[in-house]
Amino acid sequence: MNALLRRPISIFAQQNPNPNSMKFVLNVELAPDGLSFDYAEPGEALLEGKSSPLAVALFGFDYVTRVFIASNFVTITKTDATDWDEVMFELKQFLKEYFEDQKPVFAQRTMDTNTTRVEADSETIQKIKAVLEQYVRPAVESDGGAINFHSFDETSGTVKVLLQGSCSGCPSSTLTLKAGIENLMTRLVPEVKLVEAEGV
Repeated sequence: MNALLRRPISIFAQQNPNPNSMKFVLNVELAPDGLSFDYAEPGEALLEGKSSPLAVALFGFDYVTRVFIASNFVTITKTDATDWDEVMFELKQFLKEYFEDQKPVFAQRTMDTNTTRVEADSETIQKIKAVLEQYVRPAVESDGGAINFHSFDETSGTVKVLLQGSCSGCPSSTLTLKAGIENLMTRLVPEVKLVEAEGV
């Protein structure tokens, strides 16, 4: 590609509560607002509906164990044995070149699948999603992760959420879930009694 046509890419790395995860924030949009994609293993990056050439490429580094992609950042989780000081430059350089070359983040069918879903939610679920969106998501994203609504059981008052990115496997995520999110949710949505993480 002609160097004059390349868009200047800026990347900054940001630590989060999970010592094995690093959030790489870019000056380009990676995923449409409100969508996020979590890849816990290389095979998931090839699945219909979430296929990502970027995630496939990142799993090419043998120390990468998880990839999470959201609006303008990618959170990379590494093995315990790897030190960030040893791989930080390599990862930043790789991301910079990847986006300067305007390579795709997702396969086109992934975007088509994820932008055409329409669901009718009950009033309670609408309130739960609004709390997650307005109060919880910004804080979780600032730590390089994401939280998404999974389900609500009206009988028990239990909300299940999906923790993704750096939140998955993070030692402090359970405390955050119970002390922060559950307290907030039960105050703002009286129908909610418990908040649990699904698949952590």
